Amino acid sequence: MANNEQKRDRGNRDDAQSDGYTEKLVQVNRVAKTVKGGRIFTFTALTVVGDGNGRVGFGRGKSREVPAAIQKAMEAARRNMIQVDLNGTTLQYPMKAVHGASHVFMQPASEGTGIIAGGAMRAVLEVAGVQNVLAKCYGSTNPVNVVHATFKGLKAMQSPQSIAAKRGKSVEEIR
Repeated sequence: MANNEQKRDRGNRDDAQSDGYTEKLVQVNRVAKTVKGGRIFTFTALTVVGDGNGRVGFGRGKSREVPAAIQKAMEAARRNMIQVDLNGTTLQYPMKAVHGASHVFMQPASEGTGIIAGGAMRAVLEVAGVQNVLAKCYGSTNPVNVVHATFKGLKAMQSPQSIAAKRGKSVEEIR
């Protein structure tokens, strides 16, 4: 009986927990190379990894098998992590970011709003620990470019304390 319950309750495979990091699979892409003997399939995986407390990273992996591509992408995401200055459970201020033809707009939201964002942007914000945000993607919705643009925006975001320190002013003067 317990074994049947265990089999049924597998959870979301794309949202694995290991060593304190949340891992999400954003996209798997299949490419076919045609050769004399037929087709050779290669898989590319795009993943995001975060601790839910402001540390987040993304990675891409390629392989002839899907699990190997996902594993490579997870390792790449762990190597390329950044720290994001959050304001509690939301962003510091509204921001725009661009990568290629993907334009993203993100703004802080009040408590209880949730993550209002689409696809690839939602995955990045969830693993980063953002719980209340309003976000919109314009232009290209290619997941790779959307993730890049989201990371550019999050990386550029600074806390009021760091901005005040750079300008040599107090936090009250900045606000």
